[in-house]
Amino acid sequence: MNILRRLFPAMFSAFHAKDEPAHGDEQTRTDSSLSVEELQKRFCHVHDACVKELQVNAQAVTLFYVRSLIDAEQLREGILLPLVHGDYDCASRAIISDQVKPVPNLEKAIEQTLQGAVIVFGEGQVFAVHIPSTISRSIESSEQEAIVYGPKDSLSEQLDQNLTMIRRRLPVPELKYCLFTLGTLSKTNVALLYIEGIANPENIRLAFEKTSNIDFDVFFDSSHVSAFLEDHMGSVFPQFQQTDRPDAVAAALASGKIVWLVANTPFALIAPVTFFDLFQSPEDYIHRWMVSSFLRSLRFFAFLFAIVLTPVYVALTMHHYYSIPLEVLYLLMESRSEIPFTPIWEAMFMLLTLEILKEASLRMPTKSGQTLGIVGGIVVGQASVEANVASNILIIHIAVSAIASFLVPNYLMTNSSKLIQFALLILAAWLGMWGIIFGMVWVLIHLTGLTSLKQPYFAPLTPMYWRDWKDTIVRLPLKMMKQRPGHLRPVAKSRMKKEIR
Repeated sequence: MNILRRLFPAMFSAFHAKDEPAHGDEQTRTDSSLSVEELQKRFCHVHDACVKELQVNAQAVTLFYVRSLIDAEQLREGILLPLVHGDYDCASRAIISDQVKPVPNLEKAIEQTLQGAVIVFGEGQVFAVHIPSTISRSIESSEQEAIVYGPKDSLSEQLDQNLTMIRRRLPVPELKYCLFTLGTLSKTNVALLYIEGIANPENIRLAFEKTSNIDFDVFFDSSHVSAFLEDHMGSVFPQFQQTDRPDAVAAALASGKIVWLVANTPFALIAPVTFFDLFQSPEDYIHRWMVSSFLRSLRFFAFLFAIVLTPVYVALTMHHYYSIPLEVLYLLMESRSEIPFTPIWEAMFMLLTLEILKEASLRMPTKSGQTLGIVGGIVVGQASVEANVASNILIIHIAVSAIASFLVPNYLMTNSSKLIQFALLILAAWLGMWGIIFGMVWVLIHLTGLTSLKQPYFAPLTPMYWRDWKDTIVRLPLKMMKQRPGHLRPVAKSRMKKEIR
Protein backbone atom coordinates (compact mmCIF):
# COMPACT_ATOMS: atom_id res chain seq x y z
CA MET A 1 0.00 0.00 0.00
CA ASN A 2 2.84 2.40 0.85
CA ILE A 3 4.33 1.78 -2.59
CA LEU A 4 1.04 2.76 -4.21
CA ARG A 5 0.72 5.86 -2.05
CA ARG A 6 4.15 7.05 -3.14
CA LEU A 7 3.57 6.23 -6.80
CA PHE A 8 0.01 7.49 -7.13
CA PRO A 9 -0.75 10.06 -4.42
CA ALA A 10 -3.45 11.77 -6.48
CA MET A 11 -5.47 8.60 -6.86
CA PHE A 12 -5.42 7.85 -3.14
CA SER A 13 -6.23 11.40 -2.15
CA ALA A 14 -9.24 11.40 -4.49
CA PHE A 15 -10.39 8.04 -3.19
CA HIS A 16 -10.18 8.89 0.51
CA ALA A 17 -11.67 12.34 -0.02
CA LYS A 18 -15.08 10.70 -0.27
CA ASP A 19 -15.07 9.50 3.34
CA GLU A 20 -12.45 11.64 5.13
CA PRO A 21 -12.43 15.42 5.49
CA ALA A 22 -9.46 17.37 4.30
CA HIS A 23 -8.75 19.13 7.61
CA GLY A 24 -8.74 17.86 11.14
CA ASP A 25 -10.95 20.74 12.39
CA GLU A 26 -13.73 19.76 9.95
CA GLN A 27 -13.82 16.17 11.13
CA THR A 28 -16.12 16.96 14.05
CA ARG A 29 -17.88 19.93 12.47
CA THR A 30 -21.61 19.29 12.09
CA ASP A 31 -23.87 20.86 9.49
CA SER A 32 -26.54 23.08 11.01
CA SER A 33 -29.24 21.43 8.87
CA LEU A 34 -28.61 18.04 10.48
CA SER A 35 -31.33 17.31 13.03
CA VAL A 36 -33.68 14.57 14.10
CA GLU A 37 -36.60 16.40 12.51
CA GLU A 38 -34.86 16.50 9.12
CA LEU A 39 -34.06 12.79 9.33
CA GLN A 40 -37.70 12.03 10.15
CA LYS A 41 -38.81 13.98 7.11
CA ARG A 42 -36.50 11.97 4.85
CA PHE A 43 -37.74 8.70 6.38
CA CYS A 44 -41.38 9.74 6.67
CA HIS A 45 -42.69 6.70 4.73
CA VAL A 46 -40.34 4.16 6.35
CA HIS A 47 -42.57 2.36 8.84
CA ASP A 48 -39.76 0.98 11.03
CA ALA A 49 -37.78 4.23 11.40
CA CYS A 50 -37.53 4.85 15.16
CA VAL A 51 -36.72 7.83 17.35
CA LYS A 52 -35.81 7.18 20.99
CA GLU A 53 -35.18 9.97 23.50
CA LEU A 54 -33.07 9.36 26.61
CA GLN A 55 -32.00 11.43 29.58
CA VAL A 56 -28.27 11.01 30.30
CA ASN A 57 -26.87 12.99 33.25
CA ALA A 58 -29.53 15.68 32.92
CA GLN A 59 -28.82 15.97 29.20
CA ALA A 60 -31.11 14.90 26.37
CA VAL A 61 -29.78 12.25 23.97
CA THR A 62 -31.79 11.23 20.93
CA LEU A 63 -31.32 8.06 18.89
CA PHE A 64 -32.49 7.60 15.32
CA TYR A 65 -32.35 4.23 13.50
CA VAL A 66 -34.22 1.87 11.20
CA ARG A 67 -35.26 -1.14 13.25
CA SER A 68 -34.97 -3.74 10.45
CA LEU A 69 -31.37 -2.73 9.65
CA ILE A 70 -29.79 -2.93 13.11
CA ASP A 71 -29.03 -5.64 15.65
CA ALA A 72 -31.50 -5.22 18.53
CA GLU A 73 -29.25 -7.06 20.99
CA GLN A 74 -26.29 -4.79 20.26
CA LEU A 75 -28.57 -1.76 20.54
CA ARG A 76 -29.66 -2.77 24.02
CA GLU A 77 -26.30 -3.92 25.41
CA GLY A 78 -23.94 -1.57 23.59
CA ILE A 79 -25.92 1.68 23.49
CA LEU A 80 -29.07 1.83 25.62
CA LEU A 81 -27.79 0.22 28.84
CA PRO A 82 -24.45 2.13 28.91
CA LEU A 83 -26.23 5.43 28.24
CA VAL A 84 -28.93 4.91 30.88
CA HIS A 85 -26.82 3.35 33.64
CA GLY A 86 -23.36 4.70 32.82
CA ASP A 87 -21.73 7.63 34.58
CA TYR A 88 -20.07 9.58 31.79
CA ASP A 89 -20.03 13.24 30.91
CA CYS A 90 -20.09 12.43 27.18
CA ALA A 91 -22.44 10.06 25.36
CA SER A 92 -19.76 8.92 22.91
CA ARG A 93 -17.62 7.65 25.80
CA ALA A 94 -20.44 5.64 27.31
CA ILE A 95 -21.24 3.67 24.15
CA ILE A 96 -19.55 0.27 23.94
CA SER A 97 -18.54 -0.03 20.29
CA ASP A 98 -15.48 0.37 18.11
CA GLN A 99 -17.61 1.54 15.17
CA VAL A 100 -18.30 5.13 16.26
CA LYS A 101 -17.92 7.75 13.51
CA PRO A 102 -18.77 11.48 13.44
CA VAL A 103 -21.56 12.54 11.10
CA PRO A 104 -20.85 15.88 9.37
CA ASN A 105 -24.06 16.44 7.38
CA LEU A 106 -27.56 15.19 6.64
CA GLU A 107 -26.66 13.14 3.56
CA LYS A 108 -23.96 11.29 5.48
CA ALA A 109 -26.45 10.60 8.28
CA ILE A 110 -28.92 9.10 5.79
CA GLU A 111 -26.19 6.97 4.24
CA GLN A 112 -25.00 5.68 7.63
CA THR A 113 -28.56 4.93 8.73
CA LEU A 114 -29.24 2.82 5.66
CA GLN A 115 -26.01 0.91 6.31
CA GLY A 116 -27.23 -0.23 9.73
CA ALA A 117 -26.08 2.59 12.04
CA VAL A 118 -27.73 4.34 14.96
CA ILE A 119 -27.46 8.14 14.71
CA VAL A 120 -26.87 9.64 18.17
CA PHE A 121 -27.67 13.32 18.86
CA GLY A 122 -26.28 14.69 22.10
CA GLU A 123 -24.09 17.42 23.65
CA GLY A 124 -23.97 19.30 20.38
CA GLN A 125 -22.41 16.30 18.61
CA VAL A 126 -23.83 13.86 16.09
CA PHE A 127 -22.18 10.51 15.53
CA ALA A 128 -23.09 7.12 14.09
CA VAL A 129 -22.70 3.75 15.82
CA HIS A 130 -22.62 0.85 13.35
CA ILE A 131 -24.52 -2.18 14.61
CA PRO A 132 -25.90 -3.74 11.39
CA SER A 133 -28.04 -6.84 11.62
CA THR A 134 -26.20 -9.97 10.50
CA ILE A 135 -28.35 -12.05 8.20
CA SER A 136 -26.16 -14.86 6.91
CA ARG A 137 -26.22 -18.56 6.22
CA SER A 138 -23.88 -21.13 7.69
CA ILE A 139 -20.64 -22.04 5.97
CA GLU A 140 -21.38 -24.82 3.48
CA SER A 141 -19.51 -26.84 0.91
CA SER A 142 -19.01 -25.43 -2.55
CA GLU A 143 -21.57 -26.65 -5.06
CA GLN A 144 -19.91 -25.21 -8.17
CA GLU A 145 -16.40 -26.52 -7.43
CA ALA A 146 -17.01 -29.63 -5.35
CA ILE A 147 -13.97 -31.83 -4.64
CA VAL A 148 -13.51 -35.18 -2.91
CA TYR A 149 -10.48 -34.22 -0.79
CA GLY A 150 -9.50 -30.82 0.52
CA PRO A 151 -11.23 -27.97 2.40
CA LYS A 152 -15.01 -28.08 2.39
CA ASP A 153 -15.83 -24.48 3.34
CA SER A 154 -16.99 -21.90 0.83
CA LEU A 155 -17.54 -18.17 0.70
CA SER A 156 -20.83 -16.68 1.82
CA GLU A 157 -22.73 -13.45 1.19
CA GLN A 158 -21.13 -11.73 4.22
CA LEU A 159 -18.08 -9.67 3.29
CA ASP A 160 -16.51 -9.73 6.77
CA GLN A 161 -16.93 -13.48 7.03
CA ASN A 162 -15.23 -13.99 3.67
CA LEU A 163 -12.32 -11.78 4.71
CA THR A 164 -11.96 -13.84 7.89
CA MET A 165 -11.73 -17.13 5.98
CA ILE A 166 -9.10 -15.70 3.65
CA ARG A 167 -7.03 -14.16 6.46
CA ARG A 168 -7.02 -17.45 8.31
CA ARG A 169 -5.26 -18.99 5.33
CA LEU A 170 -2.95 -16.00 4.81
CA PRO A 171 -2.17 -14.60 8.29
CA VAL A 172 0.36 -12.03 7.08
CA PRO A 173 0.24 -8.23 7.44
CA GLU A 174 1.17 -7.87 3.77
CA LEU A 175 -2.35 -8.96 2.82
CA LYS A 176 -3.98 -5.60 2.11
CA TYR A 177 -7.51 -4.71 1.17
CA CYS A 178 -9.25 -1.48 0.27
CA LEU A 179 -12.99 -0.91 0.43
CA PHE A 180 -15.03 0.67 -2.35
CA THR A 181 -18.72 1.55 -2.35
CA LEU A 182 -20.28 0.98 -5.77
CA GLY A 183 -23.77 1.70 -6.99
CA THR A 184 -25.65 4.94 -6.42
CA LEU A 185 -28.70 2.93 -5.31
CA SER A 186 -27.34 -0.39 -4.00
CA LYS A 187 -24.32 1.09 -2.10
CA THR A 188 -22.54 -2.25 -2.51
CA ASN A 189 -19.27 -2.70 -0.64
CA VAL A 190 -16.47 -4.16 -2.76
CA ALA A 191 -13.15 -5.18 -1.20
CA LEU A 192 -9.99 -5.21 -3.33
CA LEU A 193 -7.38 -7.64 -1.99
CA TYR A 194 -3.72 -8.15 -2.85
CA ILE A 195 -0.46 -9.08 -1.14
CA GLU A 196 1.95 -6.19 -0.93
CA GLY A 197 5.43 -7.21 -2.04
CA ILE A 198 4.15 -10.00 -4.30
CA ALA A 199 1.49 -8.51 -6.60
CA ASN A 200 2.80 -6.31 -9.39
CA PRO A 201 2.25 -2.59 -8.56
CA GLU A 202 1.13 -1.89 -12.13
CA ASN A 203 -1.62 -4.50 -11.82
CA ILE A 204 -2.67 -3.01 -8.48
CA ARG A 205 -2.77 0.50 -9.93
CA LEU A 206 -4.86 -0.65 -12.88
CA ALA A 207 -7.25 -2.52 -10.58
CA PHE A 208 -7.69 0.59 -8.43
CA GLU A 209 -8.25 2.74 -11.48
CA LYS A 210 -10.82 0.45 -13.08
CA THR A 211 -12.73 -0.03 -9.82
CA SER A 212 -12.75 3.69 -9.02
CA ASN A 213 -14.12 4.54 -12.48
CA ILE A 214 -17.16 2.26 -12.25
CA ASP A 215 -20.35 4.31 -12.54
CA PHE A 216 -23.65 2.42 -12.27
CA ASP A 217 -26.66 2.45 -9.97
CA VAL A 218 -27.01 -1.17 -8.75
CA PHE A 219 -24.61 -4.07 -8.18
CA PHE A 220 -26.19 -7.30 -6.93
CA ASP A 221 -23.56 -9.81 -8.03
CA SER A 222 -19.84 -10.06 -8.67
CA SER A 223 -20.53 -10.67 -12.37
CA HIS A 224 -22.01 -7.16 -12.56
CA VAL A 225 -18.70 -5.76 -11.30
CA SER A 226 -16.65 -7.88 -13.71
CA ALA A 227 -18.67 -6.51 -16.64
CA PHE A 228 -17.21 -3.07 -15.90
CA LEU A 229 -13.69 -4.37 -15.26
CA GLU A 230 -13.10 -6.63 -18.26
CA ASP A 231 -10.92 -5.48 -21.15
CA HIS A 232 -12.91 -7.06 -24.00
CA MET A 233 -16.69 -6.79 -23.72
CA GLY A 234 -17.36 -8.58 -27.01
CA SER A 235 -15.54 -11.82 -26.21
CA VAL A 236 -17.25 -15.08 -25.31
CA PHE A 237 -14.37 -16.11 -23.04
CA PRO A 238 -14.45 -15.13 -19.34
CA GLN A 239 -11.66 -12.70 -18.44
CA PHE A 240 -12.19 -13.07 -14.68
CA GLN A 241 -12.22 -16.24 -12.67
CA GLN A 242 -15.23 -16.54 -10.37
CA THR A 243 -14.87 -18.89 -7.42
CA ASP A 244 -16.56 -19.46 -4.07
CA ARG A 245 -13.63 -21.39 -2.58
CA PRO A 246 -11.51 -19.46 -0.04
CA ASP A 247 -8.54 -21.77 -0.65
CA ALA A 248 -8.60 -20.92 -4.36
CA VAL A 249 -8.72 -17.21 -3.49
CA ALA A 250 -5.78 -17.57 -1.09
CA ALA A 251 -3.74 -19.47 -3.68
CA ALA A 252 -4.43 -16.77 -6.26
CA LEU A 253 -3.32 -14.03 -3.87
CA ALA A 254 -0.15 -15.94 -3.01
CA SER A 255 0.75 -16.23 -6.69
CA GLY A 256 0.46 -12.46 -7.23
CA LYS A 257 -3.11 -12.04 -8.44
CA ILE A 258 -5.73 -9.53 -7.34
CA VAL A 259 -9.10 -10.45 -5.84
CA TRP A 260 -12.41 -8.60 -5.62
CA LEU A 261 -14.91 -9.58 -2.91
CA VAL A 262 -18.41 -8.23 -3.45
CA ALA A 263 -20.89 -7.94 -0.60
CA ASN A 264 -24.09 -10.02 -0.80
CA THR A 265 -22.60 -12.54 -3.24
CA PRO A 266 -20.50 -15.65 -2.48
CA PHE A 267 -18.37 -15.50 -5.63
CA ALA A 268 -15.01 -13.72 -5.68
CA LEU A 269 -13.38 -12.28 -8.80
CA ILE A 270 -9.74 -13.13 -9.60
CA ALA A 271 -7.55 -11.37 -12.16
CA PRO A 272 -5.42 -11.46 -14.16
CA VAL A 273 -6.20 -14.96 -15.38
CA THR A 274 -5.23 -16.94 -18.44
CA PHE A 275 -7.11 -19.37 -20.63
CA PHE A 276 -5.23 -22.24 -18.97
CA ASP A 277 -6.09 -21.11 -15.42
CA LEU A 278 -9.77 -21.78 -16.08
CA PHE A 279 -9.06 -25.50 -16.56
CA GLN A 280 -7.40 -25.93 -13.18
CA SER A 281 -9.13 -27.42 -10.17
CA PRO A 282 -8.15 -27.14 -6.47
CA GLU A 283 -8.03 -30.93 -6.44
CA ASP A 284 -5.11 -30.88 -8.89
CA TYR A 285 -2.80 -30.01 -6.00
CA ILE A 286 -4.11 -32.82 -3.80
CA HIS A 287 -3.64 -35.76 -6.19
CA ARG A 288 -0.27 -37.20 -7.06
CA TRP A 289 1.35 -35.05 -9.73
CA MET A 290 1.09 -37.75 -12.40
CA VAL A 291 -2.63 -38.22 -11.76
CA SER A 292 -3.19 -34.46 -11.74
CA SER A 293 -1.32 -34.05 -15.01
CA PHE A 294 -3.42 -36.76 -16.65
CA LEU A 295 -6.72 -35.28 -15.43
CA ARG A 296 -5.77 -31.76 -16.45
CA SER A 297 -4.70 -32.90 -19.93
CA LEU A 298 -7.97 -34.81 -20.18
CA ARG A 299 -9.91 -31.59 -19.54
CA PHE A 300 -8.21 -29.79 -22.44
CA PHE A 301 -8.88 -32.76 -24.72
CA ALA A 302 -12.52 -32.93 -23.57
CA PHE A 303 -13.01 -29.19 -24.24
CA LEU A 304 -11.67 -29.57 -27.80
CA PHE A 305 -13.68 -32.77 -28.25
CA ALA A 306 -16.90 -31.08 -27.11
CA ILE A 307 -16.71 -28.19 -29.56
CA VAL A 308 -15.61 -30.08 -32.71
CA LEU A 309 -17.23 -33.55 -32.50
CA THR A 310 -20.69 -32.61 -33.79
CA PRO A 311 -19.38 -30.11 -36.41
CA VAL A 312 -17.05 -32.84 -37.75
CA TYR A 313 -20.05 -35.17 -38.11
CA VAL A 314 -21.93 -32.51 -40.10
CA ALA A 315 -18.88 -31.72 -42.26
CA LEU A 316 -18.26 -35.38 -43.12
CA THR A 317 -21.89 -36.22 -43.91
CA MET A 318 -22.50 -33.10 -46.01
CA HIS A 319 -19.17 -32.47 -47.79
CA HIS A 320 -16.62 -35.24 -47.23
CA TYR A 321 -18.60 -38.48 -47.19
CA TYR A 322 -16.15 -39.94 -49.73
CA SER A 323 -13.42 -39.85 -47.05
CA ILE A 324 -15.40 -42.05 -44.65
CA PRO A 325 -14.41 -45.76 -44.60
CA LEU A 326 -16.86 -47.90 -46.56
CA GLU A 327 -18.00 -49.98 -43.56
CA VAL A 328 -18.72 -46.86 -41.51
CA LEU A 329 -20.40 -45.20 -44.49
CA TYR A 330 -22.85 -48.12 -44.79
CA LEU A 331 -23.80 -47.73 -41.11
CA LEU A 332 -24.16 -43.99 -41.52
CA MET A 333 -26.35 -44.32 -44.63
CA GLU A 334 -28.52 -46.90 -42.88
CA SER A 335 -29.05 -44.69 -39.83
CA ARG A 336 -29.89 -41.67 -42.03
CA SER A 337 -31.92 -43.49 -44.68
CA GLU A 338 -35.29 -42.32 -43.34
CA ILE A 339 -34.27 -38.93 -41.90
CA PRO A 340 -36.06 -36.13 -43.84
CA PHE A 341 -33.73 -33.35 -42.65
CA THR A 342 -30.24 -32.40 -43.72
CA PRO A 343 -27.47 -33.06 -41.15
CA ILE A 344 -27.18 -29.38 -40.18
CA TRP A 345 -30.86 -29.06 -39.23
CA GLU A 346 -30.81 -32.45 -37.58
CA ALA A 347 -27.81 -31.51 -35.43
CA MET A 348 -29.10 -28.00 -34.68
CA PHE A 349 -32.47 -29.34 -33.53
CA MET A 350 -30.93 -31.93 -31.20
CA LEU A 351 -28.37 -29.50 -29.76
CA LEU A 352 -31.06 -26.94 -29.00
CA THR A 353 -33.20 -29.68 -27.43
CA LEU A 354 -30.25 -30.69 -25.24
CA GLU A 355 -29.67 -27.08 -24.12
CA ILE A 356 -33.39 -26.74 -23.29
CA LEU A 357 -33.23 -29.88 -21.15
CA LYS A 358 -30.09 -28.68 -19.34
CA GLU A 359 -31.54 -25.24 -18.62
CA ALA A 360 -34.83 -26.75 -17.46
CA SER A 361 -33.03 -29.14 -15.09
CA LEU A 362 -31.11 -26.19 -13.60
CA ARG A 363 -34.25 -24.12 -13.00
CA MET A 364 -36.28 -26.96 -11.50
CA PRO A 365 -36.01 -27.95 -7.80
CA THR A 366 -33.01 -30.16 -7.06
CA LYS A 367 -34.76 -33.54 -6.93
CA SER A 368 -37.10 -32.80 -9.82
CA GLY A 369 -34.26 -31.38 -11.90
CA GLN A 370 -32.19 -34.55 -11.66
CA THR A 371 -35.18 -36.65 -12.70
CA LEU A 372 -35.98 -34.31 -15.57
CA GLY A 373 -32.41 -34.41 -16.87
CA ILE A 374 -32.13 -38.19 -16.84
CA VAL A 375 -35.63 -39.18 -17.93
CA GLY A 376 -35.99 -36.31 -20.39
CA GLY A 377 -32.68 -37.09 -22.09
CA ILE A 378 -33.46 -40.79 -22.46
CA VAL A 379 -37.07 -40.31 -23.58
CA VAL A 380 -36.38 -37.50 -26.05
CA GLY A 381 -33.34 -39.26 -27.52
CA GLN A 382 -35.10 -42.59 -27.97
CA ALA A 383 -38.27 -40.96 -29.31
CA SER A 384 -36.29 -38.87 -31.80
CA VAL A 385 -34.61 -41.97 -33.23
CA GLU A 386 -37.87 -43.93 -33.47
CA ALA A 387 -39.68 -40.97 -35.08
CA ASN A 388 -36.89 -40.61 -37.68
CA VAL A 389 -36.14 -37.06 -36.55
CA ALA A 390 -32.46 -37.78 -35.75
CA SER A 391 -30.09 -40.64 -36.42
CA ASN A 392 -28.77 -42.77 -33.59
CA ILE A 393 -25.17 -41.92 -34.56
CA LEU A 394 -25.87 -38.19 -34.15
CA ILE A 395 -27.47 -38.84 -30.76
CA ILE A 396 -24.26 -40.59 -29.66
CA HIS A 397 -22.13 -37.68 -30.90
CA ILE A 398 -24.21 -35.08 -29.07
CA ALA A 399 -24.34 -37.12 -25.85
CA VAL A 400 -20.58 -37.66 -25.80
CA SER A 401 -19.85 -33.99 -26.54
CA ALA A 402 -22.26 -32.90 -23.78
CA ILE A 403 -20.57 -35.18 -21.25
CA ALA A 404 -17.13 -33.97 -22.35
CA SER A 405 -18.11 -30.33 -21.82
CA PHE A 406 -18.80 -31.00 -18.13
CA LEU A 407 -15.17 -31.95 -17.53
CA VAL A 408 -14.20 -28.26 -17.59
CA PRO A 409 -14.25 -27.12 -13.92
CA ASN A 410 -15.15 -23.51 -14.78
CA TYR A 411 -18.86 -23.10 -15.51
CA LEU A 412 -18.34 -19.87 -17.47
CA MET A 413 -15.90 -21.60 -19.81
CA THR A 414 -18.41 -24.41 -20.31
CA ASN A 415 -21.01 -21.87 -21.44
CA SER A 416 -18.47 -20.32 -23.82
CA SER A 417 -17.88 -23.69 -25.48
CA LYS A 418 -21.59 -23.88 -26.41
CA LEU A 419 -21.44 -20.75 -28.55
CA ILE A 420 -18.21 -21.89 -30.20
CA GLN A 421 -19.81 -25.24 -30.98
CA PHE A 422 -22.79 -23.62 -32.71
CA ALA A 423 -20.49 -21.30 -34.70
CA LEU A 424 -18.35 -24.24 -35.86
CA LEU A 425 -21.51 -26.15 -36.73
CA ILE A 426 -22.61 -23.42 -39.13
CA LEU A 427 -19.13 -23.18 -40.67
CA ALA A 428 -19.02 -26.97 -41.07
CA ALA A 429 -22.32 -26.98 -42.95
CA TRP A 430 -21.11 -24.15 -45.18
CA LEU A 431 -17.49 -25.06 -45.93
CA GLY A 432 -17.00 -28.54 -44.52
CA MET A 433 -13.72 -29.33 -42.77
CA TRP A 434 -12.23 -26.12 -44.13
CA GLY A 435 -14.88 -24.21 -42.22
CA ILE A 436 -13.91 -25.98 -38.98
CA ILE A 437 -10.24 -25.24 -39.60
CA PHE A 438 -11.05 -21.60 -40.33
CA GLY A 439 -13.14 -21.37 -37.15
CA MET A 440 -10.43 -22.90 -34.97
CA VAL A 441 -7.79 -20.57 -36.42
CA TRP A 442 -10.07 -17.61 -35.69
CA VAL A 443 -10.52 -18.81 -32.08
CA LEU A 444 -6.75 -19.07 -31.63
CA ILE A 445 -6.22 -15.59 -33.09
CA HIS A 446 -8.93 -14.25 -30.82
CA LEU A 447 -7.36 -15.89 -27.76
CA THR A 448 -3.93 -14.46 -28.50
CA GLY A 449 -5.42 -10.96 -28.72
CA LEU A 450 -7.34 -11.11 -25.42
CA THR A 451 -6.08 -9.65 -22.17
CA SER A 452 -7.14 -9.90 -18.54
CA LEU A 453 -6.33 -6.77 -16.56
CA LYS A 454 -4.05 -5.83 -19.48
CA GLN A 455 -2.09 -9.08 -19.11
CA PRO A 456 -1.92 -11.64 -22.00
CA TYR A 457 -4.81 -14.09 -21.83
CA PHE A 458 -3.08 -16.90 -23.71
CA ALA A 459 0.12 -16.87 -21.63
CA PRO A 460 2.34 -18.83 -21.15
CA LEU A 461 1.89 -19.87 -24.80
CA THR A 462 1.86 -16.38 -26.32
CA PRO A 463 4.02 -14.78 -25.11
CA MET A 464 6.07 -17.82 -24.21
CA TYR A 465 7.05 -18.37 -20.58
CA TRP A 466 8.85 -21.71 -20.44
CA ARG A 467 8.98 -21.92 -16.65
CA ASP A 468 5.21 -21.48 -16.34
CA TRP A 469 4.63 -24.69 -18.30
CA LYS A 470 5.36 -26.60 -15.09
CA ASP A 471 1.79 -25.81 -14.03
CA THR A 472 -0.22 -25.37 -17.21
CA ILE A 473 -1.34 -28.39 -19.22
CA VAL A 474 0.51 -30.69 -16.83
CA ARG A 475 1.36 -30.24 -13.16
CA LEU A 476 4.85 -31.14 -12.04
CA PRO A 477 5.73 -31.89 -8.37
CA LEU A 478 5.39 -28.94 -6.01
CA LYS A 479 9.12 -29.09 -5.22
CA MET A 480 9.79 -28.10 -8.84
CA MET A 481 7.41 -25.10 -8.73
CA LYS A 482 9.29 -22.73 -6.45
CA GLN A 483 8.85 -19.82 -8.85
CA ARG A 484 5.62 -17.86 -9.11
CA PRO A 485 4.05 -17.53 -12.59
CA GLY A 486 6.29 -15.33 -14.70
CA HIS A 487 3.48 -13.86 -16.81
CA LEU A 488 2.09 -12.17 -13.65
CA ARG A 489 5.41 -10.34 -13.19
CA PRO A 490 5.32 -10.66 -9.38
CA VAL A 491 7.65 -8.58 -7.21
CA ALA A 492 8.74 -11.62 -5.19
CA LYS A 493 9.28 -14.26 -7.85
CA SER A 494 10.36 -17.09 -5.58
CA ARG A 495 8.11 -19.05 -3.25
CA MET A 496 11.04 -19.84 -0.94
CA LYS A 497 10.62 -18.59 2.61
CA LYS A 498 13.76 -16.47 2.70
CA GLU A 499 12.55 -14.31 -0.22
CA ILE A 500 8.93 -13.93 0.91
CA ARG A 501 9.96 -12.36 4.22
